[in-house]
Amino acid sequence: MNTLAAASSGVRSVRAVLFDLDGTLLDTAADISVALNRALAEQGLPELAPAVVRVLIGGGVPALIGRTVARLGAGAAAVDAEALLDRFTFYYGWINRHEEMQTRAYPGVAEGLAQLHALGLKLAVVTNKPRQATIELLTRLGLARPIRAVVGGDSVAHRKPHAEGLLRACEELRVGPREALMVGDSLTDVLAARAAGLIVICVPYGYNEGADPRSLPCDAFVESVADLPPLLIASGIVALA
Repeated sequence: MNTLAAASSGVRSVRAVLFDLDGTLLDTAADISVALNRALAEQGLPELAPAVVRVLIGGGVPALIGRTVARLGAGAAAVDAEALLDRFTFYYGWINRHEEMQTRAYPGVAEGLAQLHALGLKLAVVTNKPRQATIELLTRLGLARPIRAVVGGDSVAHRKPHAEGLLRACEELRVGPREALMVGDSLTDVLAARAAGLIVICVPYGYNEGADPRSLPCDAFVESVADLPPLLIASGIVALA
């Protein structure tokens, strides 16, 4: 029995797939880097290289700002963290509304979502990013149509790694946790899935706060979202529509 099949023992059939956003469906690091550096510049603070910003991503904007302040070290005393958060949010929204946006879907995402939808699976996005910003990104990139529910960090009282967002998505999709699985790129996603009682599958190309995603204690890996439908079929936990 393969790892995924073993993890899914006792599951009647997977009816829903929940996805993380940043680092799983979308590569948003470039836009996050630009917005963060513009906010830092307003306070006369040094710019952070895009590779450094990638390591800081995860857990939502407040976590990003907290890690940024910690990264600045001795210069952190001069940081107005609240203003930094507000101005980052402003600049990130501006970038996503105008022609500066560099965010792209990872290879295989559009195909994978379409194939999962064709199998009759219900799809949702559960992210620590604000809900409306998530919907706008998915719509602009042509990925919104198969997504039936979006749960953002502002949709719940507790962000991932708490289970609340995943359980909310299951409620909106009208499935039980044992009928759903989570796809993510970070320990935050794995912990949230475990807390909610979901199977968890990881992609190896995301952020994971700078740690190697391949070290994550998940039930299986897929090289791309396009590889997920055949894995689920081969594991016997989803029936052909």
